[in-house]
Amino acid sequence: MKGGNIRWRQLVTADAGGQIFDLVARIYPICRSITGNGVRNTLQEIRKHIPLEIHEVPTGTAVFDWTIPREWNIRDAYIKNARGEKVVEFAMSNLHVMSYSVPVRKVMSLSELKGHIYTLPSQPDLIPYRTSYYSENWAFCMAHRQFECSSKACRTEPMRS
Repeated sequence: MKGGNIRWRQLVTADAGGQIFDLVARIYPICRSITGNGVRNTLQEIRKHIPLEIHEVPTGTAVFDWTIPREWNIRDAYIKNARGEKVVEFAMSNLHVMSYSVPVRKVMSLSELKGHIYTLPSQPDLIPYRTSYYSENWAFCMAHRQFECSSKACRTEPMRS
């Protein structure tokens, strides 16, 4: 196999499996979408192992039939119930927040909040993956079995970007 300047035989070592596992353990927790610091951090980790030339393309650039969306970065987001307990939180799974959600901090009724929660009723133990690249929206995603809030008012904390 040939691939640019990479010498594939140099990449294959006696502990290649362990090295790959270690790399995955470092990059798996990084929250990344198609833009943002998560992508940069992931590519920097990969660059430690193979030669990699990184190019950044500005938001709004047309690429074939696609337009590069705005950059999205998130630090934290969660839903608290009326007792102040976190019901859903980004820190537990980056799938809990719809990618490209806009920041929101609001006290609302459970019925209003439900309009911003996605589940998979047919797969009640899985968290869906949702995105909103091109529209200003926000949502949380959670396992359908977890989709119960013990009070009538839930509160979201800010999605800090």
